[in-house]
Amino acid sequence: MKIPLVDLKRQYLSIKKEIDEKIKEVIESTRFILGPNVEAFEKEFANYCGVKHAVGVSSGTDALVLSLKTLGIGSGDEVISVPNTFTSTIDSIYHHNAKPVLVDIDQETYNIDPSKIEEKITNKTKAILLVHLYGQPCDMDPILEIAKEHDLIVIEDACQAHGAEYKGKKTGSFGDVTCFSFYPSKNIGAYGDGGIVVTNNEEIVKKIRMFRNYGQKIKYHHTLIGFNFRLDEIQAAVLRVKLKYLDEWIEKRRENARKYNELLKNISEVTTPFEKKSRKHVYYVYVVRCQNRDELIKHLGIKGISTGIHYPVPIHLQESYKFLGLKRGSFPITEKCSDEILSLPMFPELTEEEIEYVVENIKEFIL
Repeated sequence: MKIPLVDLKRQYLSIKKEIDEKIKEVIESTRFILGPNVEAFEKEFANYCGVKHAVGVSSGTDALVLSLKTLGIGSGDEVISVPNTFTSTIDSIYHHNAKPVLVDIDQETYNIDPSKIEEKITNKTKAILLVHLYGQPCDMDPILEIAKEHDLIVIEDACQAHGAEYKGKKTGSFGDVTCFSFYPSKNIGAYGDGGIVVTNNEEIVKKIRMFRNYGQKIKYHHTLIGFNFRLDEIQAAVLRVKLKYLDEWIEKRRENARKYNELLKNISEVTTPFEKKSRKHVYYVYVVRCQNRDELIKHLGIKGISTGIHYPVPIHLQESYKFLGLKRGSFPITEKCSDEILSLPMFPELTEEEIEYVVENIKEFIL
């Protein structure tokens, strides 16, 4: 049996007719840049998140870059974030000549530990850039309380958490701005790169709309020094189709996670994902922890099972961030987790038979 980590072909085939028709419509219209599908998708996604505004952009990374730019993050500012995230989160801070200040994580959820934030706040701290990692929201109440007390901006990196909920409210509805990615493997993915910024702040929206399109509000009249960070029309058309299925796909992911949890529960050597009672985890990836992780990966690979590591090297140990002067031991929980985490196959179309096959081969290796 061959089981991929993610199977985008199965999803495409399930909605092929709708997707093909929408792409054909865009091509025949010859409206490829900032057309009606982008405008419609922005409204539909904002409504989905329970916020007033959304601005489609070219990627999740660009969503982060534009958000920090619009919020005035600049040279000398400090932005609190985490060392266990994809590099784009922290890159977006550095691209504005601001300083990333990292905080260790909660070992159960892998998200930022709110109890460790205040000790990192200085008179230069301007924002908290939190990451809803793997599809589980951060503990928002204490984070928002800290931000309010210290007059800090809150930016949600929800690039892995479309549709995730904290106390009944969706990610995207808590911070000053929230950034989502539509990278193809995400819970709602484009057929290329794409991203979006959501917010309730109309002034932020106006600026981001200009920044993403060369700083212009009227064509060839440039108010700001901007970028070419636009969501294209074909991707927006694809995303409009997929958004209709997102909640259904999330429930299938959650069902698959429950199957994994049940089958793995008696294997003490494997730690399954922990979902807080106040959260709705959407399982962008299904991450376990285990000893002898690298040997297990080889074993599963021989059996035709693809796996991943999200992420094998924490930010502070990356070559690109050596200049921060942080060494191994700086964030012990993050480092321990990065040595043990393993992403198993997870996508809505994954079958019960495939999940059983994955678990059987984990048992074969461990027991």
